[in-house]
Amino acid sequence: MSEPSTETTTGRDRGPGLFRTAWGYGRTKVGVALTGLIVLIAVLGPFVAPYSPTEFVAKPFETGVDGALFGGDERGRDVLTRFLWGGWTLLLLALASAGIGVLAGTVIGIIAGYQRGWLDDVLMRTNDVLLAFPQLIAALLVMSILGPQPWLIVAVIAVSHMPRVARVIREATRKVIEQDYVKAAEAIGLPRHRIMAFEILPNVTSPLLVELGLRLTYSIGVVAVLGFLGMGLQPPTADWGLMINENRQGMGVQPWAVALPVTAIAILTIGANLVTDGLSRASIGIDRGVQK
Repeated sequence: MSEPSTETTTGRDRGPGLFRTAWGYGRTKVGVALTGLIVLIAVLGPFVAPYSPTEFVAKPFETGVDGALFGGDERGRDVLTRFLWGGWTLLLLALASAGIGVLAGTVIGIIAGYQRGWLDDVLMRTNDVLLAFPQLIAALLVMSILGPQPWLIVAVIAVSHMPRVARVIREATRKVIEQDYVKAAEAIGLPRHRIMAFEILPNVTSPLLVELGLRLTYSIGVVAVLGFLGMGLQPPTADWGLMINENRQGMGVQPWAVALPVTAIAILTIGANLVTDGLSRASIGIDRGVQK
């Protein structure tokens, strides 16, 4: 199977060119389909759920119940309803943490890469300190001290993403600032903030989009793990990670309460990884085309 053709793109056409090239890969299409399926379930689930997520419809871990396709969970609530309600919270927290982390890391990376000098050193050494803390352990530590709050989950995960994104964008920025269009903008006296916003940022979109995909994938995993460990959203909230934690002891008699959220998280993670891999391959192809 032949590889999709890559386009030679620069400047503000780089982002659209990246998407067009990535879409030519079969893995990207499969990833979009898998991710779209889970997103559709998460978004539309609460509107089609047969019961309230806190309504008792069966005995604990009971199967074969009329009106409850997958039976009841550990408290007798409808498993299908809890599953349909539980996805949007994971998606919302993952998207918010990835978006904020990537945004902050991009700003820091561009400033450090363009300004250089002492400011670059201060920003990068601060990033090194943050990188020294393992992502999940840092999240668990903060949650145990301050308590599990949705905004805190987003903040902790975003902060853990920020230094990783900043390092990647800093390196991309240092390559871009050597280009003629940046030197021309400096020669005519454009303010530094305009150069960073309108000349540098559009030309680091390829690594930026790849990083966004990676950070979203990591965020999904961390949010799910925090929920499983009881450090995420608290009962009686319907959440996939929390469902796994609450129902793991009854898997022998009622596997659906664990199998449904585990399968959904796995499909979502695989889909996001495939899309990110497609973007990464497209980014490499575009960079080679630009160099030629």
